Amino acid sequence: MKKGRLEAFSDGVIAIIITIMVLELHVPHGDNIRDLVPVVPVLGSYILSFVYVGIYWNNHHHMLYAAEKINGAVLWSNLNLLFWLSLVPFVTAWMGENHFSRWPVILYGAVLIMNGISYTILCHQLIRIAGPGSPLAVALGRDWKGKLSVVIYAVAILLAFVSPWIGFGLYIAVAVMWFIPDRRIERTVST
Repeated sequence: MKKGRLEAFSDGVIAIIITIMVLELHVPHGDNIRDLVPVVPVLGSYILSFVYVGIYWNNHHHMLYAAEKINGAVLWSNLNLLFWLSLVPFVTAWMGENHFSRWPVILYGAVLIMNGISYTILCHQLIRIAGPGSPLAVALGRDWKGKLSVVIYAVAILLAFVSPWIGFGLYIAVAVMWFIPDRRIERTVST
């Protein structure tokens, strides 16, 4: 099975996710700079979520570039990832509209952790087809960044019960950790 349709479908879904998120940004009523203050939480959650969706798109692209073939398990794993990514606009809006209160921040983290787990499942399915010595398997290695991200999300969710701002801060830390695209695949495939 060729991967082109999977890539095109995923790109389309991710583009729609970003579009839905931006539609949640509403123009303030007024022309004073202070009129932007009520929009700041919504804008802040949008920026973080845009970065997250961009990170997933970037790494998804690199991963599929290194993959030579796909199968039904990969298709379902990819749909699982897209499902969890599709919930990002909902939790983004809820968190921003409620000024980073406890339960919206916790649910945001739950969606992030499921995105991380789903991405890991997709990686494992692609490696399973390609084999343990494949360029993709070599590039991903032990994937300490992916595993560490899931652990940080779990810690952030727990700490959000104490202080939502600590949880939110840890979500930002993971985004910063991934902001620079993962070059392991590029290095492995180009050598």
